[in-house]
Amino acid sequence: MVRTRSDAAKLVAGGFVRINGQRVAAPGHPVRIEDVVTVALDRSVRVLAVQGFCERRGPPSAGQALYRSLD
Repeated sequence: MVRTRSDAAKLVAGGFVRINGQRVAAPGHPVRIEDVVTVALDRSVRVLAVQGFCERRGPPSAGQALYRSLD
């Protein structure tokens, strides 16, 4: 959704991220498989279901395989 961890932390601090309908208060909030994450971006809202996690950074296509869009 965003390019860097610091950008993601800013979204959380601004109140733009929810997990399972509850606003996230801290960037380190745990996320589990099948959690529903809602992110309010500049001109859209993305709703995603977590499908998995990766061990290390990779290409965007690898990251896209780890969630399912519920939009």
